[in-house]
Amino acid sequence: MVRLVPSLAMRFNRLRVFGIALVSFAAGSLLTARLVHMSQVRADSNNRVFELRVYHTVPGKAQALQAEFREKVSKWFVKHDLQAVGYWAPVDAPVSDNTFIYILAHPSREEAKKHWAAFQADPAFQEMIKSQQGEAKVVEKVDSTYMDPTDFSPMK
Repeated sequence: MVRLVPSLAMRFNRLRVFGIALVSFAAGSLLTARLVHMSQVRADSNNRVFELRVYHTVPGKAQALQAEFREKVSKWFVKHDLQAVGYWAPVDAPVSDNTFIYILAHPSREEAKKHWAAFQADPAFQEMIKSQQGEAKVVEKVDSTYMDPTDFSPMK
């Protein structure tokens, strides 16, 4: 009977430690969830928008368009606050021969309009467009899609 009391005391201490750990874990989880929710609310109040741009080139001209972006256009984007997220070239035929894709991030739709207007008014860009007329044509069509990130998107 004497051994029963210390054994009961040890069990009680273990239960108490387990209970404290459980309460601490729950409190930490609730605090973390609250902080994550606060950052999501801040992100949702942001007006940032993404723009997906798909260029359809004259067949066989995708490499030439990539060179224009590598050597000139990407530098003009920086000059005019057009933030490129990334550039992509399709791997599989038939689109690999005539498609170039990139995504821009804009602070808002209004800022996108303002930055694009400044970019398109740039004399260097105008000169490049003039040089791509007639037989030197590179781009046939551009598809532009503005996108908002979803609530579960890792990029906001």
